[in-house]
Amino acid sequence: MSYAMSASLQAAVYAALQGDAPLGALVGDAIYDALPGGTVPPLYVALGPEKVTEAGDGSGPGALHEFVVSVVTSDSGFHAAKVTAGAVSDALHDGALTLGRGRLVGLWFRKARATRESGGLRRIDLTFRARLEDTDPA
Repeated sequence: MSYAMSASLQAAVYAALQGDAPLGALVGDAIYDALPGGTVPPLYVALGPEKVTEAGDGSGPGALHEFVVSVVTSDSGFHAAKVTAGAVSDALHDGALTLGRGRLVGLWFRKARATRESGGLRRIDLTFRARLEDTDPA
């Protein structure tokens, strides 16, 4: 197994979301790796937790990454969050990510969960699965 590609995957996902015009039309630059201090916008996207398991094979080391991208809104309903979650899913759908290390074998939507949070927030957690091969093992 190799966890060495995790930072590369995170950077590629962040860049794909930041560079997606339809998503940008919905949230502007409110796409975060870490939430800023102070007040956040009424609708934003944030990278979330990740779980990694071994997925190497005879050709070399690899890993299966399950990661969460969250859409959060203070709107009274889920509509804006669902439209935005759809844009996130579309932005990552084709899996055309440029990694600094490793090779993306595949990227798949796994599941989504919409919840009401305290303070009237609405949240949709989208879980994606990516399989990576380490093309530069140490």
